[in-house]
Amino acid sequence: MTIVAGSLKVAVVGAGTMGQGIAQVCAMTGFETLLYDLDSGIVGRAIEQIERNLSIGIEKGKINNEQKQFTLDHIVSSTDIEDVSADLIIEAIIEKLDAKVQLFRDLEEINSEETIIATNTSSIPITSIAAHLSRPGNFIGMHFFNPAHVMKLVEVITGLSTFQDTTRKVVEFSKKLGKETILANDSPGFIVNRVARHFYLESLKILEEKVADHQTIDFLMENSGFKMGPFRLMDLIGIDTNFYVTKSIYDYFYQDAKFRPSRIQQQMVNGGLLGMKTGKGFYEYD
Repeated sequence: MTIVAGSLKVAVVGAGTMGQGIAQVCAMTGFETLLYDLDSGIVGRAIEQIERNLSIGIEKGKINNEQKQFTLDHIVSSTDIEDVSADLIIEAIIEKLDAKVQLFRDLEEINSEETIIATNTSSIPITSIAAHLSRPGNFIGMHFFNPAHVMKLVEVITGLSTFQDTTRKVVEFSKKLGKETILANDSPGFIVNRVARHFYLESLKILEEKVADHQTIDFLMENSGFKMGPFRLMDLIGIDTNFYVTKSIYDYFYQDAKFRPSRIQQQMVNGGLLGMKTGKGFYEYD
């Protein structure tokens, strides 16, 4: 597989917040990109959001109208799993091992032996997923950060069975996207999410203990140099996504108390208050 825009076909599975951002940056670079999701409504909203992102880029002077059209011309969408045939597949679905394993098994059935499958998991060890697959050497972690079309960092994570050639190709692909690419060995949460857990968890503990409200905590963190406070960031990421990542890391580290999920987050997930995507989380949105 040669990493050349125009000759490499990419498929992104999952058209939620992360998937749409990954698809956008792939298409902007010139890769023929398929964006897949089971839900036609989610796919439609994802394409609309990509168009909005590009229009905002024009308003800010970062891209022009030709680049916007170029990007849209390089994205197609589908709700049929049989269409997900590509050289490189990037998964961005729910953070649950069983769901990911079933998806990857289905994708192995309809793709060639050369196809590389990458997971955007934030926390599940790559080796744990690859153990269930028939071609573990072609499986790797490719962890983007939200919003994927803006954030420069990508963690590439190798499992115990990942081929060196798979790693080389994915690192090269990530750099083609203009990303700062960090190579990491397999571990729950990898590097960034393992460190970042306490940015969220300690903030939630302060809120739970009524030391300060969430607006004050965000204000203090943003005025100490962080671009976004923890509660604004959780709303952007999705409170459910953030909670499932924490729960996953907690379980994979054998219930180490320092990674204990927050009861506040659990309650909000149960109540459907998931942040920007539902219109209400710690803050309210139009």
